[in-house]
Amino acid sequence: MFHPGQHIDYILAVFSLLSMFARAGSLSRVAWTGCRRMGNFTSSTSVAGSSCVQHVQEMVSQNCVVIFSKSTCPYCKMAKNVFNEIGATYKVIELDEHNDGRRMQEALAQMTGARTVPRVFINGNCIGGGSDTKQLHQQGKLRPLIEQCAPCCASSSDGSGSGQFESAK
Repeated sequence: MFHPGQHIDYILAVFSLLSMFARAGSLSRVAWTGCRRMGNFTSSTSVAGSSCVQHVQEMVSQNCVVIFSKSTCPYCKMAKNVFNEIGATYKVIELDEHNDGRRMQEALAQMTGARTVPRVFINGNCIGGGSDTKQLHQQGKLRPLIEQCAPCCASSSDGSGSGQFESAK
């Protein structure tokens, strides 16, 4: 088969060839990007991973207001403060405290066209980030969006808001 020095030369040649094709974009990139859910992993060729996109879609469809946030982000705090101010119930997913936060952020980028946080969803639609949320509130347009949601999700009676947090999963 191979002489002692040829085996390594052959391997290096194969890696060089594969590397050349990869740089040229001829090989599809396959990455481990599945979202972890209940201990299961999935492999996907999509950038964000279809199971992460599915998980984000489930969160958005099951809650009137969802804020994908990072715990130290001032714009995220701005958005949460707006909802607290008007007494709205909302679900918060702190991406920096979630096991799959990075993958979920990539899924959000794929879904909304923006990678920044917060990503705020009302009634299944992304309304943007913290500044967008504050602007809608100042224009009197935020509360009507929330009122279109199911009655159980529209607001809390004490005006304090009730953010439901989801961190490490």
